[in-house]
This record gives sequence, C-alpha cells and structure tokens, in this order.
Amino acid sequence: GLPTFFGHKKGMENAKKIVLHAQNRGVKVITMYGFSTENWLRSEKEVGYLMKLFEKYIDKNIADYKKRGIRFRHIGSLKELPASLQEKIKHAIELTKDCTGIIANMALNYGGRDEIKRAVQKIIKSGIKASEIDFETISRNLDTAGLPDPDLVIRTSGEQRTSGFLLWQGAYSELYFPKVEWPDF
Repeated sequence: GLPTFFGHKKGMENAKKIVLHAQNRGVKVITMYGFSTENWLRSEKEVGYLMKLFEKYIDKNIADYKKRGIRFRHIGSLKELPASLQEKIKHAIELTKDCTGIIANMALNYGGRDEIKRAVQKIIKSGIKASEIDFETISRNLDTAGLPDPDLVIRTSGEQRTSGFLLWQGAYSELYFPKVEWPDF
C-alpha cells in the first residue's frame, strides 16, 4: 500500500543484501534485473528517480564491493542511460575489474531481445560469414560473454514470466516464481 517510489528504494537496498547473501552461499555470478528496455515507457518522473537511485547505489556500495572482492558488471545498452550514470557504471567496472569474488551483474537498460539484436549486429559488423555462425559465436557476442549460463532464474512477485530476462542464457535454467515482491525477497 505504499507509493511505488518507496518500493523502488527498498528494492535497491535489498540488492546489496542479496549479493552478499549469494556470495556467502558460494554463488559465483548473480545478475539482477534493475531496469528493462521497456521501462523507458514509465513516467519521466519515475524513470528519473530510478536513474538517480542507480547512481546512489553505485556511489554508496562500489568501494565496499571492491573491499569484499565483488566484481561489478553491467549488462544492457549503456548509450541510452544518462551520461552521469554511464560514467559511474564505467568507474565501478574499472574499480572492481580485478576482483575475484562473486560477479554482480546489474542489468540496466537491458532486454533479452535487445541483447540478441545487438549481438547479431556485432557479428555482422565483424564480418563473420553466416555459415560460420554457431551457438558459441552468438554467446561470445552477448553482454554476458565469458560467464556461465544461469542455473537458476528467480522472478519475484508471483508473475510467471521472465520478461525478457536472459532469454538466450536462461534457455535451460531452472525457474522459480516466489510470490514475494523483490523488496521483501
């Protein structure tokens, strides 16, 4: 019954708790869906609020990520994000690039279809012949290149759909749909 903005703030606070819990459980890679390519259709006020939340999240947590050995990565298209957020993401990636603990992917401006489209565009631009394209070629050109496919995809809120999350990578993942909302997960 609280305002949407309160839920976004609580959800962002939960993200670090989940990363630390996953790290303590021995998880090697975690990817959280922060903002989809479709989320740009939300109100300008809500989108602006979310962008500032992502910036604050990085400002507040990235030094601790480095200290804990957490490697920060981004998946999705950077170019549409505000310039200030792009810079913070690039800084976070650079600062933690040598960390060897859990890899924490933040999916911002991400959509599975968009990711596959961008991968195909990279393949074509590289000049690879169509007859030479195989599954590995596609995987090497996705945002998650070099990472294992997920064993488990969790979609909170009781919705029983993946909303375009890791479409290629999650093809053989186990799916879990808890009814609890993300801020309380």
